[in-house]
Amino acid sequence: MYVIDDLDIVRPLPDLPQSSVGAPIPCVLADEHAVVVAFYVQSTPPGWDGTSIQVVGRDTPDLPVAIVRFRGAYAHLFGPPNDEAFLGHPLEARGLHPYGAFEIERSSWIRALAEMNSVHPYHSSALFSGYRHFILAFHDSTFECVAEGYDVHVSQGPIASTVTLMATLLASAAQPNPGVQWTRSARH
Repeated sequence: MYVIDDLDIVRPLPDLPQSSVGAPIPCVLADEHAVVVAFYVQSTPPGWDGTSIQVVGRDTPDLPVAIVRFRGAYAHLFGPPNDEAFLGHPLEARGLHPYGAFEIERSSWIRALAEMNSVHPYHSSALFSGYRHFILAFHDSTFECVAEGYDVHVSQGPIASTVTLMATLLASAAQPNPGVQWTRSARH
């Protein structure tokens, strides 16, 4: 994790679909230049009266799945905290909360990465000016990424069947549209 200072600002990302609050089952695939995250989207079955639950797994069919491709990825974290330990996240007091998608403006993490890189003989702080800090807070985990931007595609599950598409998107991260209809895109 990183240490924050008083400059970090948490902003919601309203253009990302709401992850399932029960079982988003996020899946992450990454290389040195891109990261792809897939997760179940929150949906309520028609006629649901709140008295029953649906058990969801990696192979549950016919649920909406969001696939988010982070372009120009520099670093990412995937793991704790979960929703029950979220008070322990350093940005929780700034408005970060479980089950949401956020961008961190004036990110301490990006500034720490730039500082770490400053020992490189060809370092330039300008190299870090195009990076953005994103956080996806799920039920049982949190994903954070420093990248240049992201694209979103929504399809139907099961989530296990998206891995092949995720690999295609990862391999084509430099291409704006590798044969996939993006529903939303955040670019500089």
